[in-house]
Amino acid sequence: MLLLPLSVLIVLTQSPGALGAEVKNYSPRSVTNACTLVMCSSSETGLPGRDGRDGREGPRGEKGDPGLPGPIGQAGMPGAAGPVGAKGDNGSAGEPGPKGDSGPRGPPGPPGIPGPAGREGPSGRQGNAGAQGKPGLKGEAGPKGEVGAPGMQGSAGARGPTGLKGDRGAPGERGTPGNAGAAGPPGVMGPQGSAGARGPPGLKGDRGAPGDKGAKGENGLPDITALRQQVEGLQRQVKQLQEVSSQIEKVGLFPNGRSVGKKIFKTAGFEKNFEEAQQVCTQAGGQMATPRSAAENEALQQLLTAENKAAFLSMTDIQTEGKFTYPKGEPLVYSNWVPGEPNNNGKAENCVEILTNGKWNDKSCQEQRLVVCEF
Repeated sequence: MLLLPLSVLIVLTQSPGALGAEVKNYSPRSVTNACTLVMCSSSETGLPGRDGRDGREGPRGEKGDPGLPGPIGQAGMPGAAGPVGAKGDNGSAGEPGPKGDSGPRGPPGPPGIPGPAGREGPSGRQGNAGAQGKPGLKGEAGPKGEVGAPGMQGSAGARGPTGLKGDRGAPGERGTPGNAGAAGPPGVMGPQGSAGARGPPGLKGDRGAPGDKGAKGENGLPDITALRQQVEGLQRQVKQLQEVSSQIEKVGLFPNGRSVGKKIFKTAGFEKNFEEAQQVCTQAGGQMATPRSAAENEALQQLLTAENKAAFLSMTDIQTEGKFTYPKGEPLVYSNWVPGEPNNNGKAENCVEILTNGKWNDKSCQEQRLVVCEF
């Protein structure tokens, strides 16, 4: 009888399942040895084995080391989309991105409400004078302006030419008598000769004794009266000549003029209100322009056209509103009103101006107009 080691007997008595479990706990080398003992031993010399089904299950072996990862398999088909999750919290604001290109300009919006007026800025520098434009058409007479300040007295013009030599004046008054000469020696008494020429009056002697009253002589007043009348007439002529000479000198102060018939319209080119213009003409020995016919009005118009200014005439309606008269109150014998004039605009147009087209217009006497006198 073959005696086996106790360890072999234990193996042989275990069931195949228990043997498998043991094999797991042994290394391959141990398993090989066990197999050799069981499988390769001669049945003739060994004991019959049991199926091992009645044996107890051996203890579970320890978990082996994980094996190497297998190759990656092919990706499966995508699954169905899961339900939408709840909205997450807002993330922190990111850094501003680069500025994009400007978009197309939109249509203009409606105009806004005007803002309050700003403070007036400083006056700009005066620009260069532009080229002189072509003269425009002559406009209608504008509204009456405010009365300007009186202008300064113009300088005296050049002295006019010397007038013609006047007529010889009247004889001067008789001079005082001269001193009487010395009395001559008395002559020899002879026959009485004829009366000689009257000698010069001698010195006034002492008053003698009153003589007898003589007969009444002839009245000498007519001769003295006639002499005085002649002297007064000569004085009037001298005064008239002096006035004419003074007037000629004053008229010479007015450089520009037009003559028509026996009238001369003259102007010095300055402007005054009506009262001041009236004084200027009176001091010059004339009066303000007073055209009494179309010819005189035309001559006056030519003068105004050369000056390019309107002038005052002498007529007014100061005495009776709407009734214009000459300075001495006579009614007008000629007029050349603008259509619709006089209209007393502003209830204060009592004077008359003549425009450069020769038409008349009623005007405030306080306005400044060209001074034109007539002589």
